[in-house]
Amino acid sequence: MAYEWVKRGYKVTAVTGTPNYPTGKYFPGYSWFKNTKETHNGVDIYRIPLIAPGHTKLGLVLNYYSFPFFGFWWQLFSRIKADEVFMFETSPMHQCKVGVRFAKRHKIPCYLYVQDLWPENLEMITGIHSPIIIKPIERMVRYIYKGCTHLWGTSPSFVDAIRKYVDPSEHDKVSFWPQYAEEFYQPLPKKKHKGFNVIFTGNIGQAQGLEILPLAARKIREQGIKDIRFTIVGDGRARKSFEESITENGVWDMFEFAGRVTPQEVPALLATGDAAFLSFADDELFAKTIPAKLQSYMACAMPIIASAKGETARVIKEADCGICSDIGDAEELACSILAMSKLSEEKLAKLGNNALKYNKEHFDKKTLMDEMDTYLR
Repeated sequence: MAYEWVKRGYKVTAVTGTPNYPTGKYFPGYSWFKNTKETHNGVDIYRIPLIAPGHTKLGLVLNYYSFPFFGFWWQLFSRIKADEVFMFETSPMHQCKVGVRFAKRHKIPCYLYVQDLWPENLEMITGIHSPIIIKPIERMVRYIYKGCTHLWGTSPSFVDAIRKYVDPSEHDKVSFWPQYAEEFYQPLPKKKHKGFNVIFTGNIGQAQGLEILPLAARKIREQGIKDIRFTIVGDGRARKSFEESITENGVWDMFEFAGRVTPQEVPALLATGDAAFLSFADDELFAKTIPAKLQSYMACAMPIIASAKGETARVIKEADCGICSDIGDAEELACSILAMSKLSEEKLAKLGNNALKYNKEHFDKKTLMDEMDTYLR
């Protein structure tokens, strides 16, 4: 979005932290005092110090709170002259306090694009439901939402969830604005291969619930079927537990890991697959979610196999672009994979074309960015 705004003539300054996601360690060449100011594709980037989380819960907590702590002091002394603030909110939501305070101090509009719902996301990750913890988080959420001129949610369900923390008189300042796939996500000629290849791309995290895939693979193996394979593209904090699940189910010969790649490399990898896969952990929060992965798959004209419900299931059904089984149901997922593997090339191509058509009609980047321009001053 920042790069697109530069193309459209905006002056864009990005305020972020020291890069460390998803490995939990600082990227090579970066530290608290190294490469704290950069310019990339016309975007000026300021990096506020933060604590890298590593792989511990304490590290994650320190990571969550270090950015708003250092950001508080940054916004007090920053000489950046802005006309408005736009915040892109993935967890943790604490980060948004920096933008809200900056906007209030300079008396300028403040916009928020909500990607993760809080406190719901925190409850899902930590399993904490105690009012002693959750009530202060809810107050923070209300403070952030109240400080915003306008808010967007990535699905209609997100809009409803956000409005619970907004005064009824201000419900109109919350609207639906879906994610889109970048222009480089496009269909490429299919690469021939043996068998039926299901491909997953993206973060391997707790939220993805990928452990269901080895369970489904074992059920497919038990039926004596040997020509189905799974390609996993990406990395993340839950990769180790995912690999352990593959070992426990004895299906390593059905899996191949391609590791982390750049987003630009994903379309070529998808061209090696017959269907693309996405899944969620079994939590009601994900019924409200439309993941960005879905738009990327659809833009590449991929038939989709999903273990999901709610908004994701709705989109796949409306687009008629794949098969969706219920979250956590390995038996049903195995049946979905087998059913898809038996389709002819023509029927698979039709599902892919349906996905591409729906993506152009509902998730077109230019159309969505034109709409966003109407809000900016």
